[in-house]
Amino acid sequence: MILYHGSNVVVSEPRFIKQNRFLDFGFGFYTTTNKKQAIGFADKVYKRRKEGSRVVNIYEVDEVKAFAECSVLRFDSANEAWLDFVSENRSGNYEGKAYDFIYGPVANDDVYTTFNLYTAGALTKDQTLEALKIKKLYNQLVLTSEKALSYLKFVGTVPEEEF
Repeated sequence: MILYHGSNVVVSEPRFIKQNRFLDFGFGFYTTTNKKQAIGFADKVYKRRKEGSRVVNIYEVDEVKAFAECSVLRFDSANEAWLDFVSENRSGNYEGKAYDFIYGPVANDDVYTTFNLYTAGALTKDQTLEALKIKKLYNQLVLTSEKALSYLKFVGTVPEEEF
């Protein structure tokens, strides 16, 4: 499996960095199989940090081996379990089981407004799930342990002309 990580620097040796905010799947190293999504994220990180450059790091992982030897939580769609999990993580209240890998849809900018309306109580769970059905949801694979990171092999970076 080929994975991408958007950043403002080359990340040849991924590691965990303390976050100053709560993310969809909690603390971890976030990747995606979607190059376009990673390019967009690299652009955001570069603009936010105002240093470095737009960089999309490329990794390879043998998912058959990694997923067999590690714990994996997988969401195949933005369903009720996904919504509950993301809501708990984004509020900093997740206290469930820890996993090495977490895979599923990303609540990106297109989904953010719908998600905020839900967390503010303006939308019910059913209304939120219905609204998410019409959104184009990209994916994310989050590595949340040193064990998971050990399966990630740095391949290189996406050439600037592909941005």
